[in-house]
Amino acid sequence: MLADLVNRFDPLPKNSKLLILGAGFSGQHVAALARQLGTNVVCSRRKIQSQDENCVFDSEKQKIPSQITLSKVTHLLSCIPPDSTGEDPVLKCLKSNLYKMDLRWIGYLSTTGVYGDCKGRWVSEADLPNPQLLRSQRRLTCEKKWQELDLPVQILRLPGIYGPGRSAIETLQTGKAKMIDKPGQVFSRIHIDDIAGAIFHLIKLSAKGQRPSIVNLADNHPSTNLEVLTYAASLMNCSLPEIEPFEKASQQMSPMALSFWQENRRVSNQMLCNKLGYKLIHQDYQSGLEDCFLQAN
Repeated sequence: MLADLVNRFDPLPKNSKLLILGAGFSGQHVAALARQLGTNVVCSRRKIQSQDENCVFDSEKQKIPSQITLSKVTHLLSCIPPDSTGEDPVLKCLKSNLYKMDLRWIGYLSTTGVYGDCKGRWVSEADLPNPQLLRSQRRLTCEKKWQELDLPVQILRLPGIYGPGRSAIETLQTGKAKMIDKPGQVFSRIHIDDIAGAIFHLIKLSAKGQRPSIVNLADNHPSTNLEVLTYAASLMNCSLPEIEPFEKASQQMSPMALSFWQENRRVSNQMLCNKLGYKLIHQDYQSGLEDCFLQAN
């Protein structure tokens, strides 16, 4: 829960200003933590939908934040994926502006998909990326563009993201759950509490001169689709659909869904947790789903 995070961290330095570009599910949670800690936060979306979204950024329509919005920004988090051409929208529209800011930290949310299919083995930041999917290839290209900047950039690679309102709890509630059995297939995950917590932890370390260029954000327990849904059902005291072999289920999957099942890897968080000292709030899917269930009831 957000309260657990608030109790862990001190506010950012006085006069800090955090700009979150593309503040969706993850970005809004980071913003909520920052605001609870008293930080000035500005969030962008392509279209303003709530009072927590302060400005519009839509590269396709050439709508960018004003100079007033960009002024005095000290910390920046980009949650925006590559555009349809594979370019990074932020760098395409705002690259020159970045050099005019007094930026102490920049985070770019990427994907562990850049590691490609690893046949279920563990991968860490030391492994060379080998993306097979086009969207992951584009992500890697954007990562490199951010790293080429002479600015304090950290690439944060995320696996499957979940949290209250977007978890196996809701999948079961809406009747969309599918018990798909693909022997040996696991997925790594990260709860949004730990995305926000890890980001604040990394900002603090960066201020002390410790800023690895790439960090994986993942929990301790890569697990199967069956394990996660079974545990969610136990919390909800509800029944599960019948188990379906992957070979059969795949025949009705969309190309996007099928692509997730084509890759298999276990994402190591040893850099984040052992070397950099971050303590996970949700070390595994059990803890994370318990939080989701509690907040849904």
